[in-house]
Amino acid sequence: MPRLNISSGSSFEEKIGYSRATMLDDWVFVSGTTGYDYTSMSLPEGVIAQCEQAFVNIRDALAKAGASLSDVVRVTYILPDRNDFAPCWPTMQKYLGNVRPAATMIMAGLLDPAMRIEIEVTARKPALAPSPVWNNNGGPP
Repeated sequence: MPRLNISSGSSFEEKIGYSRATMLDDWVFVSGTTGYDYTSMSLPEGVIAQCEQAFVNIRDALAKAGASLSDVVRVTYILPDRNDFAPCWPTMQKYLGNVRPAATMIMAGLLDPAMRIEIEVTARKPALAPSPVWNNNGGPP
């Protein structure tokens, strides 16, 4: 399968030279995603609201690749302030609690000081069921 680049519509993608997500074979790599709301073109206040919106943005990117949050196998959380991590746990549980991917939390500065969290995921789409074997008459065996 050829590589597929998925855009969120952010102007930064073209300016910097990246995609919101890239799909190759059955793998989907979602770039670090902040809580920027592309519908209202605003960044919500507070780490919990930003965490929620980041997961909505990730869910939308995965859907464009034919995947879902249940396909996530790895997640990386990046926060400038370690004290913001625990308040996000209920939101993380809401979106990935049943999936339980491998996870890492990193403390680092983000592009804009108003950004309180960035989330990156890797997903693997489930293998499709094999096609049934048909006989020479065009019907099932």
